[in-house]
Amino acid sequence: MKEIFTPDMRLSDMLDMNYSLVQVIPRMGIELKHAGLRVVDACAFAGIDPATFILISNLYSFPDYTPSPSEVASADIHDILRYLHGSHAYYTRVALKNLEASFDRLVEPCDENQNKVILKFFLDYKKEIEKHFALEEEEVFPYVESLLDGKREEGYSISDFEEHHEDVDEKMEDMKNIVMKYLPDVCEENMKMWVLLSIYRLRDDLRRHTYVENSVLVPTVRNLENDGK
Repeated sequence: MKEIFTPDMRLSDMLDMNYSLVQVIPRMGIELKHAGLRVVDACAFAGIDPATFILISNLYSFPDYTPSPSEVASADIHDILRYLHGSHAYYTRVALKNLEASFDRLVEPCDENQNKVILKFFLDYKKEIEKHFALEEEEVFPYVESLLDGKREEGYSISDFEEHHEDVDEKMEDMKNIVMKYLPDVCEENMKMWVLLSIYRLRDDLRRHTYVENSVLVPTVRNLENDGK
């Protein structure tokens, strides 16, 4: 696929083409007040590499976008980690908290047992995904930082991360089906729709997040490992 976003574009034009990028740019330190600037200039304010920002934006925006080996090789690993850190912070501090508050409102009319069962399912999912992020923050990212410092930790490689990189989609699909099909009639229809939209948005965002990790982080770190060898 031909690259659609380029560093010479205005950031506002990119947002018009894919408004979901509104969620992405703060994760890389770009402020909305710079949306009228060209990407290269907005990135200069944030202190990030424009090519890496464009690469992540293309991966996030176009499901059939496959980065070339040269794009991966030239990506700034510090900016990739910055994006991934920012994504984790958004999911845990904003998206999951908002979704939890929406679930609380949705099941409020239910009887006590129904309320507990539905909320427990969501809280179990939340705990699982937070554990997933914690593993990356406490194990994977420090490993990458050590490689950047010229140190190689024995007994671990990015292949371990890739092998155990769990798909976080399955429980979200179950959660979506519960809201769509199995909630009692006392639950408000508008709240059902709102929660469903929130689940779909988070699901799509997480899939793109995983795609960035698999398409850029893993091969970039593998290159670092091979350079070390």
